[in-house]
Amino acid sequence: MGKGLDTEFLAQLKNKNDLVEIINGYVPLERRGGNWWGRCPFHHEKTPSFSVNAQEQFYHCFGCGASGDVITFIREIESLDFIDAVKFLAERAKIPLPDLEYDTEKSAQQKQKRDTILKILRESAHFYLNNLNSGKAEAHVQYILDRKISSTVVRKFGLGASLDYDGLPRHLKSLGYTREDMLESGVVLESEKSKRLVDAQAGRLIFPLINAMGDVVAFGGRVLGKTDFAKYKNTRETTVFNKSKNLYNINQIKKQKKAGVLKDIIVVEGYMDTIALFQAGFENVVASMGTALTKDQARLLKRYTDNVFISYDGDFAGQKGAIRGLEILKDEQINVRVVPLPEGLDPDDVIRRGGHAGYQDCLDRAMPLIDFKMEVQRRQYDFSKAEGKRSYIAAALKVIAEAESESVREDLLKHLRDETGVTYESLRRDLESAQDVRDKPERIEPRMQEDTADNRQKACRFILASVLFGAKYAKNFDLSSVNFDNPVHNTIAEFIKGKQKSGEAVRASAIFDIVDEKDAELSQILDLSVGEGLQGAQAEKYFRDCLQVLNRAEVEAKLARLSRLCDAETDLEKKREITREILRLTIQLKNF
Repeated sequence: MGKGLDTEFLAQLKNKNDLVEIINGYVPLERRGGNWWGRCPFHHEKTPSFSVNAQEQFYHCFGCGASGDVITFIREIESLDFIDAVKFLAERAKIPLPDLEYDTEKSAQQKQKRDTILKILRESAHFYLNNLNSGKAEAHVQYILDRKISSTVVRKFGLGASLDYDGLPRHLKSLGYTREDMLESGVVLESEKSKRLVDAQAGRLIFPLINAMGDVVAFGGRVLGKTDFAKYKNTRETTVFNKSKNLYNINQIKKQKKAGVLKDIIVVEGYMDTIALFQAGFENVVASMGTALTKDQARLLKRYTDNVFISYDGDFAGQKGAIRGLEILKDEQINVRVVPLPEGLDPDDVIRRGGHAGYQDCLDRAMPLIDFKMEVQRRQYDFSKAEGKRSYIAAALKVIAEAESESVREDLLKHLRDETGVTYESLRRDLESAQDVRDKPERIEPRMQEDTADNRQKACRFILASVLFGAKYAKNFDLSSVNFDNPVHNTIAEFIKGKQKSGEAVRASAIFDIVDEKDAELSQILDLSVGEGLQGAQAEKYFRDCLQVLNRAEVEAKLARLSRLCDAETDLEKKREITREILRLTIQLKNF
């Protein structure tokens, strides 16, 4: 639905954002016939069943049923609401946004609430920054000096200081913000004992978290002295902040992308690693904020580059846990390389010891994901024992089987031969044997949606699809002659009739403005849009057969209704009249 936006603006927005171009930035597409095909980004599949119709500007997955237009795609792939998806596309196409009107009181209230929370977060960032420069934040300033963070970088990242528990809530209250709004923003908490409001980051050095749109959405904080608490913590998740969907410093990455200087992105774990690398000249850096990478974060990275360096701490045991996150990046078609760091050091340590050159040396030795996985296996086993060597070989062969090319498999097998002393031929046979076992159960065709509809419902779908997708035999067909009893069918039919009456072209992608893209019945109609199913003499004959099915169903319904009336009628003359009509319809039914 348009959410109160002008229809002409939405049409312009869609015309300026080509669906194939946008989807191809997330999922590699290949042209086959009249459509583009790829692996569905919304469910796991090996055989591409995700189709993009370039002419009609909509997508449809024949596996999971996902479908929609360019706005729907951005909403789903970027986890945005409708308005933010529109903003995203308008910014991409450099189209000025009109004044946004909201079609319900509820959505207007939600927008107002979100804006209030963002204002509180922005005010809090200014408050923390002023604290840092107030002369009262000696411990915070000393920490910054000890870590040799320049004043330029401090300003660039908007670092600030929380001095106590009461200052921030008192400041926000003085600006007129309510207790409820302050709590919903996440910057303050309610004390369990006194029930008073307290700064969620009390006493900490503050790191504002800024999203790709340039909004402060949360804060990270670091304790300055020894404590039983965790060194770092984030403000809680809110309506504007979800940790798994954000990356620290993504706002700077966006600026680099716009300036045309971004080639790749370095992903680190924490705030100080990000700041240290940025100050050393590696400005293309973001932090996952201590969590394993998520699918949403992978998609966020994919928006800016196809090349990612993972630079986690040199604690190898910890790096083992990063493999799942790296696989998520790989699934998003991102080229992943892992930066090896000296054992026990993090990127910040490397910069402090070796400066730019020291970290650049690590970056130059970055290894492809599959080599990193081999290294993980290598460090787990003791080669001096026969059992350890055999276990390593078995684990390594599983990794090698994942290689995407024959040349990479051959190279890895040669390395495995040199490490273990087992002949290349033996390793090759074991690899092929293991692959044969795995391949058999994995040959799964893409799951098609189950269809339990009756003939009448299927006929309605085919008639609507024929008109909607412009089949020659259905050109200018008057849908008023068809009685659609399914609500979705009726909605689509009324939409088409309205376009025909006004002389406008029927654009299939406009259906998503009036029907929920997740509707199962719409999905079944879209299933008919691909291939030659709606073309040629056979399809034309089937179209006529569908009309006959509906006509027959209409007559049968009338006969059933008249039979009930006849049985209930006591007036003899009216009974004869109904009987004559039943006879006429019975003859008509036989002639179908």
